[in-house]
Amino acid sequence: MHTIKLVLEYDGANYAGWQIQPNGISVQQVVEEALARLLKEPVRVHSSGRTDAGVHARGMVAAFTTAKGLPMRAFSDGLNALLPPDIAVVEALEAPDGFNPRFDAAGKHYRYTIHRGGGRSPLCRHYAWHVRETLDLAAMERGASHMVGEHDFASFRTAGCAARTTVRRIDAVDLALEGDLLHVHVKGSGFLRNMVRIMVGTLVEVGRGRRSADDVALLFRYPGERFAGPTAPPQGLCLMEVYY
Repeated sequence: MHTIKLVLEYDGANYAGWQIQPNGISVQQVVEEALARLLKEPVRVHSSGRTDAGVHARGMVAAFTTAKGLPMRAFSDGLNALLPPDIAVVEALEAPDGFNPRFDAAGKHYRYTIHRGGGRSPLCRHYAWHVRETLDLAAMERGASHMVGEHDFASFRTAGCAARTTVRRIDAVDLALEGDLLHVHVKGSGFLRNMVRIMVGTLVEVGRGRRSADDVALLFRYPGERFAGPTAPPQGLCLMEVYY
């Protein structure tokens, strides 16, 4: 058997998330259907994680096994010919036996994009959260500094999160300006359900002056007892890379 590792890029605007579900078309479903056409057999694809409806990816890692020894170009160029324009294979390679894209991952890099300013942008509507108010970026950076390190992120998850522990290590939370866009880059060992979006929602509250930067530290001092900020909308989130 061959274990094939795929690095996928996709625009999540038209999908109900990565995982197969009954309420809409998922990215996983489309990829598996394309692979079934290519290999002439059913294929189950396992991913490095899940993305919600409307969330995008530049570096989602997935893997599957097959007995067919096709050249790697069949799983890149050949599969891309069968996929819709909003999903693409960036890289395909053979992985060691037993490779698990989720449990073997050492960390992930997410980017969240905020469109700043009063005027709305039709071109940004699927890829950024439009925040009209002026944001205090210095305060947001101070708040972000409290998120770095190993903490109990119990205040930064939504209902239905089934994680057995809420302790996670965040290696970096960096803010970067690009014209009217503010990118929040978050790198860490692992993430709870909607954790990055709640981190961003909390930082935006700091930027709006609705909570202090030091209040972020209290969310870790009293995990699960104090409320974090709102969950930022999904369209601003993009999974950039999974580290192994």
